Amino acid sequence: MAGARAAIRYAKAVLSLASDRNTAEAVNEEMKLIASTIAENKDLSDALQSPVLSASLKKSVLLEVFKNADKTTLGLIDTLVVNNRITMIADVAVKYNQLFDTSRGIEVATVTTAIALTDALKQKVLAKAKELTGKDIEVQSIVDESILGGFILRIGDLQYNASIANQLSKLKKEFTLN
Repeated sequence: MAGARAAIRYAKAVLSLASDRNTAEAVNEEMKLIASTIAENKDLSDALQSPVLSASLKKSVLLEVFKNADKTTLGLIDTLVVNNRITMIADVAVKYNQLFDTSRGIEVATVTTAIALTDALKQKVLAKAKELTGKDIEVQSIVDESILGGFILRIGDLQYNASIANQLSKLKKEFTLN
């Protein structure tokens, strides 16, 4: 919990600085790249979380991987190293993306399906979510075969669960109560 709060504080500070420098959008793209790179690369993630590796080594690895980064992003890396918080760089990047989207009036809709969404279905979800919220929506698709079929739509605090697994669970509860 404390780590999440710290990540939000760092993300707010970076967003403020990037906005002052008129580089918020470029930094947002870099934060997306940082978050996805760390999430998709187990070796990099493990190296950043390792208590054995020194902070300076972690910094040099990040600077090599993200060598063309904006000076605001490089400043974030330096600050996290100095404060012994480099392990939370992926969390800071994700929080930055969320704060950036919120500042632009963009809401992220997460759609979980058993199979990958087609472009046509993604557009339908996008239109429906925009109609429900009245905001610009960015659709993030997650594939989870355990829901069997249907979908789960999450927009901010709202969740609509139309998955087959959920319907079977409700049916099971109904039969066990009777």
